[in-house]
Amino acid sequence: MKNRITGLGGFFFKTKDPEKIRDWYRDHLGLNTDQYGCTFWWKDKEGKDCSTQWSPFKEDTQYFDPSEKPFMMNFRVENLVELLEALKAEGVTIVGEVEEYDYGKFGWILDPEGNKIELWEPVDSAFL
Repeated sequence: MKNRITGLGGFFFKTKDPEKIRDWYRDHLGLNTDQYGCTFWWKDKEGKDCSTQWSPFKEDTQYFDPSEKPFMMNFRVENLVELLEALKAEGVTIVGEVEEYDYGKFGWILDPEGNKIELWEPVDSAFL
């Protein structure tokens, strides 16, 4: 496979009070927050609009399961289904099934230390 990871799609972490922490980052660090956190917009090397999401989650979220870690990384990828097939053939643990939305396809894997990694084949135009 030519490209696997094309960029950082997001950083998600658990917190006691997501609203309070979003407000703190807005008030003290100037993040343009909304109910999901903050979206950072940038352009890739071809000049296409891309985004990276920063999001606090409630500390009891099950979205990071089966990982017990308080964070989850999201990486932007090309050809998610093909990548997951290659990773599975390489012995990487795949978590769940591919999910597809108007803003992209999602798949999940675990690294050797049990960190859950979300793989996202984005449709950035859905946010523009």
